[in-house]
Amino acid sequence: METAIIAFAALAASLLTLFSGFGLGTLLMPAFALFFPVPVAVAATAVVHLANNLFKFILLGRLADWPVVLRFGLPAALSAVAGALLLAELAAQPPVLDYILFGQAVNVTMINLVIGLLILAFAILELSPAFAVIQVPRRYLAAGGVLSGFFGGLSGNQGALRSAFLIKAGLDKQGFVATGVVCSVIVDTVRIVVYGLALHSGGFGGFDSALTGTVALAMLMAFAGAYLGVRLLGKVTLRFVQLAVAVMMMIVGLGLVSGLL
Repeated sequence: METAIIAFAALAASLLTLFSGFGLGTLLMPAFALFFPVPVAVAATAVVHLANNLFKFILLGRLADWPVVLRFGLPAALSAVAGALLLAELAAQPPVLDYILFGQAVNVTMINLVIGLLILAFAILELSPAFAVIQVPRRYLAAGGVLSGFFGGLSGNQGALRSAFLIKAGLDKQGFVATGVVCSVIVDTVRIVVYGLALHSGGFGGFDSALTGTVALAMLMAFAGAYLGVRLLGKVTLRFVQLAVAVMMMIVGLGLVSGLL
């Protein structure tokens, strides 16, 4: 029963990207965090995100602006390694706060605190009209790659920052999308390698291998939702859905920060 609930939640979160305006990684990671340890949620989301973007890469990769990919994507790849290593390091840290709530012991871990705050921050940023119109000059592409890649490696939140920096790179619409896809594939590939090494070495908070099948099913359902939704329905942002999803993300973020999740 639990596996079915998780699979449905993954599918629903993936489909909600079509109407909420949020990116797949931004929305799917908090959904996974409801059921799995945070580092596993980040890693599982990365696999789904990469699989989804590989299809886009096959279709659009030839339209990418490769000089921009080099200026933005290579710094992003390097900083993604740093972000992913920091994620693994945070997963190994002991709780930073213990307290009693309604007679139950609650502990706040460093990784849940950091990722919870990032979920809150990016949920607010994605809703902000002011952030939506930010366009960073082209000369800061490398710095943008560093920022986007680092947060991509740490929490999977890379799309909003990437768009803010690439939008002024002088690309047409197809080139903008294709270049973003290529950069995303680079970052996802690099961070998945680091996550895999961390899992193999027993990191990520001692992941229970019994969860492997459930995580795999959740990833498959999430990818199915993203693949079918985009191809059958198209993407339309509905403001009330966007607000509802943002509230749910904030609840998850607060739950992680408080230690209740």
